[in-house]
Parts: sequence; structure tokens; C-alpha cells
Amino acid sequence: MLIPQYLYNWILSLHIISVIAFMAGIMYLPRLFIYHTETDPKSKESERFKLMEKRLLKQIVNPSLILSVFFGLLLSSYPGVFDLSEKWVWIKIIAFIGLVFMHGLFVKNYKNFQIDKNLHSARYFRRCNEIPFIFMIIIVIMVVVKPF
Repeated sequence: MLIPQYLYNWILSLHIISVIAFMAGIMYLPRLFIYHTETDPKSKESERFKLMEKRLLKQIVNPSLILSVFFGLLLSSYPGVFDLSEKWVWIKIIAFIGLVFMHGLFVKNYKNFQIDKNLHSARYFRRCNEIPFIFMIIIVIMVVVKPF
């Protein structure tokens, strides 16, 4: 154990807070992309969306993802938090990797919007908007219910 037991609840609280911030941002970013696709490139509205997307990604999503991973790894150092021989842990890890993949996809789309080279429709981003929510449901069920 790397961290004293009396700090466990503090680390767990900080992990939950950072996960909530990450999920809020990762679910709102594609919504901004949807609205952004409906604007003319180089318009005042488009520039406003670029700024909103940049601030959301750089000030909320990226830092909260880093903190989520950091606090999650700290939690995993406590004995009995999880056992790698259990299936639910691996399903949770796979769902988390899915979230990280979606984050990477959104970063790629963000960069395309920044140079006015969006390649996707609003319908595409509406579908992308649902995927992080599905991964979140899987993660919460695996951690709370531990069905496997």
C-alpha cells in the first residue's frame, strides 16, 4: 500500500469528483461539435465555438482525465479494492479504454474544427455523443454491482 488507509476516503472522493468532471466534459464536447457543424467556417459563431471547445478540452476534460487516472491508480494500490482475477475489473478497464479512445477521437475532431476542416456531420456527432454514456453505464455497473 502506497498511501495510508486514513486517506482512502479522500482519494476516493477526489477520484469521483474528477470522473464526474471528465464525464461532463466528454459528453458535452460532441454537443458543441454538433452546434459547430451548423455554423459557417470562419464566422463569428464558428470562432466562438472554437474557443468554447478549446476551453472545455484544455481546462476541464484533459486535466480531469489525468486526475481520474492518477487517483484511480492510487486507489488500486489499496489492498482489496479489486482483484485482477475477477472479470468485472477487466470489463471496467476495457470500458475505460473505450472512454480514452473516444477522448482521442474528440481531440482529433477538435483539431479539425480549429483549422476549419471538419469532416463529419451533426448526425455523426449525435451518435458519438451517446458512446461515452454507454461506457459510463458499464463502468458504474461493474464497480458497484460486480456482476462477474
